[in-house]
Amino acid sequence: MAGFDRSLDQLIDTYCAAWSNPDPAHRRKLMGEVLTETATYTDPTVHTAGIAELLAHIDIVLARRPGATVVRTSRVDTHHGLARFSWHVVQSDGEALPDGLDLVELAEDGRIQRIIGFFGPL
Repeated sequence: MAGFDRSLDQLIDTYCAAWSNPDPAHRRKLMGEVLTETATYTDPTVHTAGIAELLAHIDIVLARRPGATVVRTSRVDTHHGLARFSWHVVQSDGEALPDGLDLVELAEDGRIQRIIGFFGPL
């Protein structure tokens, strides 16, 4: 991939959409657009290395929360190849869970190479 040719907002929104998509093949396509193959993901419950491991983790999360969606709730703040944004999960019944925060490190081609997630308010 030559790089991500859309805005940073679109990059992050595509990443969030991949977390919400019930179709594994479509999730893989979306993640392939926005992540490097060796991207890492770390949150309080898991550390993954590579797109395949992250997708396996998302499968588990979606099985626990069918129909849930991840929605970005803040602007994307960025400097020096790093970005942060807030998000929350909206359950299938419309209930929004507490916000989380993701920090991302961007690769030279504009895709995400590292994600660090935090749950709940500070």
